[in-house]
Amino acid sequence: MKIAHQISRPSQYQRALRVLLIGSGGNGSAVLFGLPYLHHALVAWGKTEGIDVTVMDADTVSPTNCVRQPFGASDIGQNKATVLVNRINLFHDLRWNSQEEFFSKEARPFQSSSFDSMIDIVISCVDTRAARREMHEAFNSKTGPWRNVRYWIDIGNNASNGQFVLGQPLNGINRRTKVRLRTVTELFPSIMDTSIGEGPLPSCSAAEALERQEPFINNVLATSALAMITRLLRYGTLDHHGAFYNAESGRSVPLPIDPEEWEKQARRRRLCARSARTLAKAA
Repeated sequence: MKIAHQISRPSQYQRALRVLLIGSGGNGSAVLFGLPYLHHALVAWGKTEGIDVTVMDADTVSPTNCVRQPFGASDIGQNKATVLVNRINLFHDLRWNSQEEFFSKEARPFQSSSFDSMIDIVISCVDTRAARREMHEAFNSKTGPWRNVRYWIDIGNNASNGQFVLGQPLNGINRRTKVRLRTVTELFPSIMDTSIGEGPLPSCSAAEALERQEPFINNVLATSALAMITRLLRYGTLDHHGAFYNAESGRSVPLPIDPEEWEKQARRRRLCARSARTLAKAA
């Protein structure tokens, strides 16, 4: 049964909405360059504090990044997050922050910024199963430093297709209910299964980079994900919590909010896991 999701708290915030963007590569940079327009829209709609953004990434700019990411020759060797945040702040007169480190479930969030432990929205734009597993374990905790994440939206893609999924981690804020939005790692556990192995190493040539990822898929996913978040923040409700996009066919398929289907998927996974354990014991 498909249902609509209602925002988990009233939209009248007394402070800026706190957004953590993890990753500032292809998808991350496309998201970041759209976030100022979300900020300005919220201010125009009466939410005067808008959003406060921190970007987390320890990676530095390589020559290959300049092919399909918003970096130039003068940025090579510098931290991606810092370069982009400085550019955004100068252009839009903002005071957003960068953290030059990779995400870690042990680290305390926002040590170098004005954030407290409450994070309204995490947007992850990473490309490894290990990174998603780290986030899954961190956000789905009732005691750890990341226990106060309200929403987690994950954006990922391969050469010509991708997806974005909005969820509510099971933690100190989001309780176990039938209608809680399931996260990407709950719906698609293989996305964090490190036993499968990771993809190939970063490409060293422009041609190879474009072969692995077509130029504009990041922009499509980022814009679509931000449009969904904007509707949630403006109207307080959603009838889908993600989508799948295929550049080859030009089709975008929304991900419905369907608790009954979530339960069916969970039962199938439990049955498969039990069968696997039985076979392992028999062997």
